[in-house]
Amino acid sequence: MIQIISNAQIYQPIKRVFEFISTPENDFQWQYGTLASTRVSADSDGLGSCFQTIGNFMGHRIKSTFEVTEYEPNKKYGFKSLSGPLQTYTSYTFDITKGYTQIALMTQANVVNLLELNENIVEKKLKKQLKENLAMLKSILETG
Repeated sequence: MIQIISNAQIYQPIKRVFEFISTPENDFQWQYGTLASTRVSADSDGLGSCFQTIGNFMGHRIKSTFEVTEYEPNKKYGFKSLSGPLQTYTSYTFDITKGYTQIALMTQANVVNLLELNENIVEKKLKKQLKENLAMLKSILETG
């Protein structure tokens, strides 16, 4: 199992950061390789809701479905994969510290190997991608 932990500090109100991250339609703006993301369950955007993404990962086009497993406004947002070549669980926690929003990101992944991917290479790629994603998120929210 792959486990990656990363952090970011964003100089924006916690509510704005939480809402941006927990809105799947924003994913393509700040998540490297994501081409589109949309809600599947139109009745809710919180706990138990689902969304689908289409993206590129290591040269493969991937369509995945996710279920929101944690949703505490301005505190915690998490989701797990229901389909796709990686079994993943991702959790964001939010805190306000000295005028900025602190984000802690934790991702766990198991390679299902439908694409015959090497787990060590996948881990390195995911670490790089998550770091770039948080940097892009910071840039978008602080300058936009």
